[in-house]
Amino acid sequence: MSNTAAGSVVFENVRKTFGAFTAIPDLSLTIEPGTLVTLLGPSGCGKTTTLRMLAGLEHPSAGRILIGGKDVTALPANERDVSMVFQSYALFPHMTALDNVAYGLESSRIRRKEARERAEEGLKLVGLAGMGQRLPAELSGGQQQRVAVARALVLEPQVLLLDEPLSNLDARLRRRVRTEIRDLQQRLGFTAVYVTHDQDEALAVSDRIIVMKDGQIAQAGAPRDLYDAPASAFIADFMGEANVLPCDIVGVEGDSATISVEGLQHRVAGRNIRTGPAQLAIRPNAITLAPRTSDGSFNGEITHAAYLGDRVEYEVKTSNGTLFVVDPAVEQALAPRTEVTIGFKNRGIAIIG
Repeated sequence: MSNTAAGSVVFENVRKTFGAFTAIPDLSLTIEPGTLVTLLGPSGCGKTTTLRMLAGLEHPSAGRILIGGKDVTALPANERDVSMVFQSYALFPHMTALDNVAYGLESSRIRRKEARERAEEGLKLVGLAGMGQRLPAELSGGQQQRVAVARALVLEPQVLLLDEPLSNLDARLRRRVRTEIRDLQQRLGFTAVYVTHDQDEALAVSDRIIVMKDGQIAQAGAPRDLYDAPASAFIADFMGEANVLPCDIVGVEGDSATISVEGLQHRVAGRNIRTGPAQLAIRPNAITLAPRTSDGSFNGEITHAAYLGDRVEYEVKTSNGTLFVVDPAVEQALAPRTEVTIGFKNRGIAIIG
């Protein structure tokens, strides 16, 4: 299957209103060709509306949308060079897997023989060779999802759109299928725009993540950048759990700073930092606990401990609130009511304001 050249996506000052409600106030973004970009955010943040506008299922109230450099703002869905994989898969239950994959090709007046050959190739591409005669009901959830992906890919779109494509799968299958989607995207080099509310999913599949809040971009960047250097408490908490503590920046040197939390001093990476009060986002696995000593500067008391096989989860009461801590040292688990001295690891800590 020869893939059409991957297309870029550009939103220029796009606005979308529904009556008096403004879903997208002013959105500008660029997606480079051949990349997988995830729109991530809580329900109601505008990510699905953005995807639907790109697909042509909704039209902007203002602004422009370009695909592969072409202005498609006013074009209907069937005239845009995109394909969409829906959350529900939207397979025809009375058609075989092969018929489902070939349907779009045959509807576009490609000869039946060629359409069937390309559909067979599409099924092979997603690991379903020899299963073309099965009905959707005879396939597992993961197999149905791959049929939906194959049906979209055989149309050779400039951009593949995926709307919560794994939400109907169980946790173990989600992990496997998201890996398959990512491998396929990298192998074929198509542009993909992926919508999800699942942070782990976004981290696992994306070249770039765009986190949305209230119809606007809260932060955009590579997965590691968003996780390691969140720009706000919202991003820190949304991109995996985070403890947010007040701190004082007591010294700045180059791209790092010395922070103080209740007397505990620690070096933290960061740019454009000034001395003074700030907030610190600390990942649960970036906190260390040890039985309290007389010289400990940052102390607390364990109020809850839960053994989860490969880790222990603690809640630790401090003068700045309760910390959530994850510790893999299950052999040295600490009991509730233990007074502890708190420390920080080098990774998983960021100044957020």
